[in-house]
Amino acid sequence: MSSSSPSTAAIPLPSPAPTTSTAGRVTNMGRRVLQLLVGLFLYGFAIAMMVRAGIGVSSWDVLTQGAALRSGLSFGLLTNIIGAFVLLLWIPIRQKPGIGTVVNVLLIGPSAEVGLAVLPTPVGLFEQSLLFAGGLALLAVATGLYIGARFGPGPRDGLMTGIHQRWGITIWKVRTGIELSVLVVGWILGGNVGVGTVLFALLIGPMVGAALPPLRVPVLPPRAKPNGRL
Repeated sequence: MSSSSPSTAAIPLPSPAPTTSTAGRVTNMGRRVLQLLVGLFLYGFAIAMMVRAGIGVSSWDVLTQGAALRSGLSFGLLTNIIGAFVLLLWIPIRQKPGIGTVVNVLLIGPSAEVGLAVLPTPVGLFEQSLLFAGGLALLAVATGLYIGARFGPGPRDGLMTGIHQRWGITIWKVRTGIELSVLVVGWILGGNVGVGTVLFALLIGPMVGAALPPLRVPVLPPRAKPNGRL
C-alpha cells in the first residue's frame, strides 16, 4: 500500500495583514490636517454666529463675554487666553496635549474675530433664532471635523477627561461641575445667559454625536516592515 504526503492545498494559510501604500498614508494625513484646520476655523465662526444672535451662548462663551466686558479685551483674544489657561490646568492632572490641542488654542479665537467682523447684527427674534440655529449646527459639524481628525482633544474637553482619569470622577459629574462653575462666573461678570444657553446644553451632545461618525478619519493599519512583518 502506497502512502502519499498530505496535500499542501488543504492547509489553510494565514491571510497577509492589510497594508497601506505611502501615497495612501500621505492622503490620509492630508485629510486629517485639512479637517483639523477647517474644523477649528468653522468652530470659531460658529461661536461668532451664536454671539451675534444675542439669545444666549454656551457656558464657556458666557465666561468669555463676561471677561471681555470687564477687561475691555476682544472676545477672540480672550478665547485664546482662556484656552491657554485651561491648558495649564492639564499639568496637575498629567494630561499631554496633542497637535490639535495647541492649534485649538491658537486658531479658534482669531476665527471667532473674523466672524464677529463680517456678521451683521440680526434684527428681530426670527433672524436671531435663525442665526443661532445655524451657528449651533455649524459648531456640531466643526466639532466632528476637528475631533474626527484625531489630533487630540481641545483644552476644555481634555480637562474633563483628565479629571475623570486622574481621580475617577464620572464624566457627567465632571462635565456638569465644570460647565456650571464656568456659567456662574461668566454670568456674574455680565455674560449673555439666555434661552440659547439652555438649547446649547441640551442639543450640542446629540448633534455632535450624529456628526462625528461620518467625519472620523479612519485609522490606517500598521506599516509593514521590509521583511514582511508588522
